Amino acid sequence: MATSLAGGSLVGLLGRYWWVLLLRGLLAIGFGILAYLSPGITLATLVIFFGAFALVSGAFQTVAAIAGRRSHDHWWLLLLEGLLGIALGVLTLRAPGITALVLVLYIAAWSLVTGAVQIVEAIRLREEIEGELWLALSGLCSVGLGILLMIAPGAGALALLWMIAAFAIVWGVLLILLGFRVRGATRAPAH
Repeated sequence: MATSLAGGSLVGLLGRYWWVLLLRGLLAIGFGILAYLSPGITLATLVIFFGAFALVSGAFQTVAAIAGRRSHDHWWLLLLEGLLGIALGVLTLRAPGITALVLVLYIAAWSLVTGAVQIVEAIRLREEIEGELWLALSGLCSVGLGILLMIAPGAGALALLWMIAAFAIVWGVLLILLGFRVRGATRAPAH
């Protein structure tokens, strides 16, 4: 079942700005690898890395949403996700001396909300692309991380770092796969 990608489709918006998904995925993977390569990293450095990651990722998402607002119906979902990332990034960078527990709760809240928004986006995208799963999987990955962090907020800094690094790498790969998927879908001829 092929659908038209013209007008206000979410796949049209994501397809036009597929490179944003690619950049966000690469940023996430880079963050995850950096966290693995520096296991002795201090909590303050982790806070700064996370804040910068959330801020830059949110900025890319916001730019893509605003650029597509006139031609796509579901641009506001991307905007909401982007603004949440920017808000968390700014909040985190303004207070880098926060405790590990507060950092865990920040990340858990961001992960839960972002994951829920991505699942809603995936449901909308599924109406436009048959068999699309990458966005739903990245949303479930985010929700899973949020739940794990809520269940065990007192985990050690190293365990937290490795959990976040693993999440970032998996999430990044899923975003890259989604980027290429929507890019391909917008280039495929409609039947």
